[in-house]
Amino acid sequence: MNEPNNTIRNRLIPLVLFALGVVAGFAARDAMVKVGKKQDHSGYIERHEGQNRYINPLLACDVAEDVISNPELIPFKEKIEQFLSSRMDKRWATKVGVYYRELNDGYWFSIGESEKFIPASMRKVPLMIALLKQAESDPALLERLVPFDLTNDYNVNQNIKPSQTLAFGKKYTVRDLVYRMIAYSDNNAFTYLTKIVDPGQFDKVYANLRLQNPREGKDDEFLSVQTYESFFRILYNASYLTREASQWALDVLSKSEFKTGLVAGVPQEVRVSHKFGEKSEGPGTVQLHDCGIVYYPQHPYLLCVMSKGPNFELLDDVIANISQITFTEVDHQHKNH
Repeated sequence: MNEPNNTIRNRLIPLVLFALGVVAGFAARDAMVKVGKKQDHSGYIERHEGQNRYINPLLACDVAEDVISNPELIPFKEKIEQFLSSRMDKRWATKVGVYYRELNDGYWFSIGESEKFIPASMRKVPLMIALLKQAESDPALLERLVPFDLTNDYNVNQNIKPSQTLAFGKKYTVRDLVYRMIAYSDNNAFTYLTKIVDPGQFDKVYANLRLQNPREGKDDEFLSVQTYESFFRILYNASYLTREASQWALDVLSKSEFKTGLVAGVPQEVRVSHKFGEKSEGPGTVQLHDCGIVYYPQHPYLLCVMSKGPNFELLDDVIANISQITFTEVDHQHKNH
């Protein structure tokens, strides 16, 4: 008579242990999020293979036994907050979001993470990722020649226009169109590529990262710095695309013509793989964003700045100043430790 009870008990024990493990996992995750917001170590250790030009493939994430505080992060964040306070008083910007993360050890902080912005040209990075993912099952996709036949010029409303434009009727490879979309921020290339990408693959990029899909959003202002940074992390970690595709994507991002945001705040010899976005909402209200990876030697970091204010020139200065403050602090931190 005891055999059925023993059988049930034997089956229940693994299930109970599994449930406890799930609960513990969520508790650990919540603890890591809280720790991260206090500007301490993020609560886990990222194990990477080693820097290879633009990428450093992620091998594993282990929960850290001891959470180690980084004393430089609190004053570092405060310096940016002080800068923003002085500029907000002068109406340089009406709202700003900042996200910083040191990519090889997980230290991070954010400012204005709840602020929402219009993505504008920032949408070009996930489109590139979707096309590169699609090419994994369709290897001929990127080298396919397609005739450019858009009759409308979608660059006409851009404030920062591409230096090179597409010629009507001329054939281009899909790879070339992706390059132009990113390096020149060409809206015509972007619009044409939206007709080539598999909609299901495009949706998966957002779904897999648990981000709002712009095709489904009702509000134009839905993007935050803390959500957008995920696109650059999956490229750096080579965790979504192949290593070759991740390397190529970050190389193209390093060719961006936009040099007055993040790039203006770092020395000329330091590589930056980044994407900017700009949007005019009407007289006296514009948005300007710049997000990317700054390849500080041995300690690359991710910096994302999104802003809204009266004009592009002022927002440009805000982003460049935040980039300069960040680089100076990172440089000081690593040269003195």
